[in-house]
Amino acid sequence: MSDKLKLSFFVVDDDPEMAEFMAELLTAEGHLATFHTDSTNVADQIAAEKPDCVLLDLMMPGLDGMELCAQLKTFPELSGTKLIVVSSKSYHYDRKKAFKSGIDGYLTKPIREKTFVANVLRIFADKMDLSFWGVRGTLPVPGQKSVRYGGNTSCVTIEFSRGEFLIFDAGSGIKELSNWMMGLGKKKIEAKIFISHPHWDHINALPFFVPMYIQGNIFEIFGPRHDDITVHQLISAQMDGVYFPITIQEFASSVTFRDLHEEVLEFDGITIKTMLLHHPGQCLGYRIEYKGRSICYITDNELFLEDDEEHYDSFYVKRLVKFIEGADALITDSTYTDAEYANGKVGWGHSCISQVIDLADRAKVKTLYLFHHDPDQDDDAIDAKLATAQALLEERGSSVVCVAPTDHTHLKI
Repeated sequence: MSDKLKLSFFVVDDDPEMAEFMAELLTAEGHLATFHTDSTNVADQIAAEKPDCVLLDLMMPGLDGMELCAQLKTFPELSGTKLIVVSSKSYHYDRKKAFKSGIDGYLTKPIREKTFVANVLRIFADKMDLSFWGVRGTLPVPGQKSVRYGGNTSCVTIEFSRGEFLIFDAGSGIKELSNWMMGLGKKKIEAKIFISHPHWDHINALPFFVPMYIQGNIFEIFGPRHDDITVHQLISAQMDGVYFPITIQEFASSVTFRDLHEEVLEFDGITIKTMLLHHPGQCLGYRIEYKGRSICYITDNELFLEDDEEHYDSFYVKRLVKFIEGADALITDSTYTDAEYANGKVGWGHSCISQVIDLADRAKVKTLYLFHHDPDQDDDAIDAKLATAQALLEERGSSVVCVAPTDHTHLKI
């Protein structure tokens, strides 16, 4: 959505000062806004005006917000109109009930003047907010050589306009995520955490994720079990008192665990598919699909060279190509340069840049994000690896865009 796009809004709130305030904030940003304080006889007017978006309160005399929402849903001419609740009721029950009734977004009062319009537009656009909090692999690398790309290990998040929040891996980057979340001052945090595999650079900072120690927050942790060891046991083992002074019993939030296999999860209009990857032990790749768009998180993963008769598996590559095919974003293991890979790194569970390029091009993904960089690669080495990747894509005449994200890269998909 262009930043200059002018939208039409219809505000319904029984408090005339509040209704006028919201309308003024919207018009100040160049949009059109009408407001009304009587919910009992406004549906026909809204249908006649066919606004791009309706903002409505929940608690209104005569006809509450959910009843008005149900009325508006009966008008075919409003099929493309977004419905956003703006209410002082912040309870999980009311939010869940509102979304079940068909609303597109839920904002709570008091309204924050500086962020209100931006939050409304974010819901209207309905994009996936993709953020990188750690892009390194194996171990963190602080210091002057990792200033631009950052030194934290794997952590990526996807946030949805309806409030769903997904976290992928809990390397040292999750501490940066923790700091950001705590800085927001939110009273209740709810998220799903997907672990690719339990190697230390993907789980070792989970004990430093402060929201887990706060009562009222809700987290679900998903990941692959290893033989008879559950994901619950894998996570709690690193906090058993020998390796960390605080045990998992100190989590004051609600934390549940679920073992994953190759399967499909569906919730709140989001589909998550999993695939086992070429990496020592059980390691899962994830494909997240939402309203015709998709993000693939594929780390750690080894793509053997085609002339490696001992290890190369064409059937696995075909399966992986199909799994990521057409993705809007492919975040994938691109640990080594070709020279590094050939110099004793075969069988270590990570890929070299030429094979990553081949995979992305064959799968016709839109954007390739280089990820999980070797700790010996400084910022200049990653720059060089990116330049190599872009040159290889150009040689192929590929339409794939290649990017090397940094810590705190934030995108909309």
